[in-house]
Amino acid sequence: MEQDYKKEIEKIIGEMACPKDFRCYKSKFKSICKAEFAKGESLLVCLEENPPECIFSLFYATRYYCRCPLREYIAKKLGK
Repeated sequence: MEQDYKKEIEKIIGEMACPKDFRCYKSKFKSICKAEFAKGESLLVCLEENPPECIFSLFYATRYYCRCPLREYIAKKLGK
């Protein structure tokens, strides 16, 4: 992970609470929830089996979206 990304990720972590204790970051993104930007979408679509169980999921129209700032950053900057 490039140093710039690490600093930005640590800044995001410092500004939020995570019920999973930042498992995605601590596992070096090996244990990360399923999400992706759908074609033409600017919001991160949650692809987990039970999105309502996540405090960061938001249901709108026909989809669940991820509102986790860290997960969104990881998807945008690291393509994961």
